[in-house]
Amino acid sequence: MELWFTEKQTDHVGLTYKTKRILLAKRSQYQEVAIIETEQFDRMLLLDRVVQTTISDEFVYHEMIAHVPLNSHPNPRRVAVIGGGDGGTIREIIKHDCVEKAVLVEIDEQVIRASRQYLPEISSGLDDERVEVLITDGIAHIQESKDTYDVIIIDSTDPVGPAVGLFTEEFYGDVYEALTDEGIMVAQTESPYYEPELVQRTFSRVNANFPITKLYLAFIPTYPSGMWSFTIGSKQHDPLAIDGKKPEPIETRYYTHDVHKAAFCLPRFVQKLVKP
Repeated sequence: MELWFTEKQTDHVGLTYKTKRILLAKRSQYQEVAIIETEQFDRMLLLDRVVQTTISDEFVYHEMIAHVPLNSHPNPRRVAVIGGGDGGTIREIIKHDCVEKAVLVEIDEQVIRASRQYLPEISSGLDDERVEVLITDGIAHIQESKDTYDVIIIDSTDPVGPAVGLFTEEFYGDVYEALTDEGIMVAQTESPYYEPELVQRTFSRVNANFPITKLYLAFIPTYPSGMWSFTIGSKQHDPLAIDGKKPEPIETRYYTHDVHKAAFCLPRFVQKLVKP
């Protein structure tokens, strides 16, 4: 008998995966955490039946959410990741030798435990000596961390449940205060095709707090529509003014300096979402 899992990507669209087996399915304090093994994308992390990451295509998301802000900053020494309990973003951050401290702030310890056990390729960086893992509310941590981080990466789930507060204008204001004078933040901001109002609203909220705000794209097969957006807010440094001579991070499969610059070239329908 064949086993298939369908993620309902919108009320009218679903993506179905042929599944070999269910490796984990349990309820945490915050959400349903599951790991399944699929034919096409290998092992897959699901939260409340929504795909978060897969062994097959995770490198696109994690490289683009990490290396774009880190290479836009002249010397990122202290970095925080809000969410991202799978550890993939941390794994990419510690490829940068200049990073002295990387703090993962994840509210749900079960996500970290599941990723350590079933997704070691993604979570491997969590054991690096420069990494600190905090099981706590990311919103509260940011409020308590004035002038602390050079880069803050908001690696959140969709804006439902415990992640709702990570998409508010007030939170982005707190992020601004938690950054140093040259600080940069980036947040994953959903699909411009399926969630244009959310993209537009989130960009506006970041722009209300940061003098430099830009949107960039990456293409991730398992995310709704494949086209995914990230919104970057910077106090001083334009992410398009990266130094092409700066060494590219090792072992990337998607990110390059050319891809960095090209990611900010937006299709016209996306450009309209970020116009004043």
